[in-house]
Amino acid sequence: MRDLLTRAETLTTWFRETRDRPVTRDLILLLVRAGLAWIFIYHGAGTLFGAFHQAGIHGETLYFQANHLRPAEFFTYVDGLTQFIGGILIAIGIFGRLAGLALAGDMIGAMVTITFAQGIAGPDGLGYQLNLALIISSLVLAFLGTGRISLDELIHRRFNRVDLAHR
Repeated sequence: MRDLLTRAETLTTWFRETRDRPVTRDLILLLVRAGLAWIFIYHGAGTLFGAFHQAGIHGETLYFQANHLRPAEFFTYVDGLTQFIGGILIAIGIFGRLAGLALAGDMIGAMVTITFAQGIAGPDGLGYQLNLALIISSLVLAFLGTGRISLDELIHRRFNRVDLAHR
């Protein structure tokens, strides 16, 4: 029993110490980016191209019209492009802060115009719970950036190296 308690204490100490390590932050940001990228690319491609057996532009436009969003086709393209391009940007980690803000804005729009009236879970689970989770996750990227495992960081390092060389 003592051995088990010692192992638990060692594991707890290790877990606490990982919290402040930069590598932990970067790995968590990479996981957030990967999850968000897949969700947004999936939905954006479905909206724009009808991918993954989704409605495509025509079907989404009809859905937006049914929910009183005018001009529906314009909002369909804005929604699809924001999700698809924003998802790609956060996947590769470039302009991640801007993409995070755009995606949070897109989800706030979806929540305000469609899902909020249905409550957090809504009928058949179609409330605003997913919108809220995606808003918060997108804002994490908007405020913290994409981390060191990203194209943003690679470009930042490259420009800093060039700046130092010209001094």
